Amino acid sequence: MIYFDLTKTGNAAHRSGLMRVSARLAAGLGTEATPVSWPTWDRSVRPEDWLLTAELFSEEERPGWTEFVRSGRCRTAAIFHDAIPLKFPGITWPQSVARHPGYLKLLASFDRIWAVSAASRDELTGFWRWQGLGKVPPVELLPLGADFGGTPRVTTKVEPAVPPRLLCVGILEPRKNQRLLLDAGEELWAEGLAFELHLVGRINPHFGRPIVARIRELRKKHPDLHFHEAASDAEVARLYGLARASVFPTLAEGCGLPVLESLWQGVPCVCSDLPVLRENSDGGGCLPVKADDGQAWKDALRRVLTDDALQAGLATEARTRPLPTWAGAVQRLREGLR
Repeated sequence: MIYFDLTKTGNAAHRSGLMRVSARLAAGLGTEATPVSWPTWDRSVRPEDWLLTAELFSEEERPGWTEFVRSGRCRTAAIFHDAIPLKFPGITWPQSVARHPGYLKLLASFDRIWAVSAASRDELTGFWRWQGLGKVPPVELLPLGADFGGTPRVTTKVEPAVPPRLLCVGILEPRKNQRLLLDAGEELWAEGLAFELHLVGRINPHFGRPIVARIRELRKKHPDLHFHEAASDAEVARLYGLARASVFPTLAEGCGLPVLESLWQGVPCVCSDLPVLRENSDGGGCLPVKADDGQAWKDALRRVLTDDALQAGLATEARTRPLPTWAGAVQRLREGLR
């Protein structure tokens, strides 16, 4: 029996990457996994059973969780996303920063770990070495699916909208670096370049308000800037269908699902050249740009907006290159949880 931890993600209203991972894996496992929630789960388990979690946790949030994980009453497995709260504490929710060291240490008590990228795997194993933890579980890779929302992959050429549109998907917060994108867009509009910029994402309640204020200020001068705060998967897919390219100027990621999901829609992605994103962007359909380099981003956006041959070539790569699926991720979990 597989017990799938949905304590936080089971009833979540927003669509963060972590929520998507839990939801898609739970849907893929279907009746093979029993959803459970802490502390209401009765914990009637056998030694051969598995507890699988893709969530973040702490003893303070889940009294008794540490003892259960370490008890050996059943086998335990976890999906690890990233160590971003430790790398960027100044722009991360304080509770996440406080929770993360204990979370990373407790992961060493699990029987199996899957990391969502090679970069995140290296972060986790590096933390364990730094902590001097001798006995740790194996950490394997779990490529996440590009097929968000269950929509069929776009494999035929689609003519982008006119004027050209750029689409940025991600929570509004400093880590996603929308400010750089807004600054570059403002300069390109001032040069007379005609294009639309669409931002999609919920607002980080701790850090997002200044970015929203910047959007509102910029919209007064440039109505081609649009913000979609509560877009459904269907609406996001519609926006992808009209986009000339997606843009992802993030400063840190565990995987970077927006890159994969853009490629699934047949839309090229201009993205930061972070090693974690290069794991997927180097396969084609992407234009990597030096992270947080305003001039480099301005130049790259101008190229993808004006160079039809470049955009067409990247779009062809996006439509034809191999991409991971959620079905593949679920199958990998099945094989590991036997």
